[in-house]
Amino acid sequence: MISIRRAEKSDINDIISLVKELALFEKAPQEVTVTYEDYLINGFQDNPLFECNLAFYNEELVAFSLWYFRFSTWKGKRLYLEDLYVKEAYRGLGIGKTLLNTVIEEAKLSNCTGLMWQVLDWNTPAIEFYKKYNATLDGEWINVNLNIK
Repeated sequence: MISIRRAEKSDINDIISLVKELALFEKAPQEVTVTYEDYLINGFQDNPLFECNLAFYNEELVAFSLWYFRFSTWKGKRLYLEDLYVKEAYRGLGIGKTLLNTVIEEAKLSNCTGLMWQVLDWNTPAIEFYKKYNATLDGEWINVNLNIK
């Protein structure tokens, strides 16, 4: 049985563990430099910068989604899905679909004009999953990052 709930402060270590597992899957474990305090201050205090849902399968934590709101000069209020990750052993059970549908509902309830996210070009299973939602995959834009810390 799949259940979804909003993450709480007591879940921070579990979130970080899932994030590290995701980074390993994405072949970039060295890129995870976020700390417990970063999550605490930015997600579990007044005016959080992000929200996070946890997915459980038969009461075992197996997935998460993390998102925040942004403003597009072209489209208005958008929900940015930073990460959606399901542990490999639990893929194909409808957990990702349940998580994504929950995020879509959040966007609707928050009066967003849509959602945005990224997917690695080699992650064919994820791309095929997103295509089922009629998501637009735009290969024209280049990701730009500037680290300052």
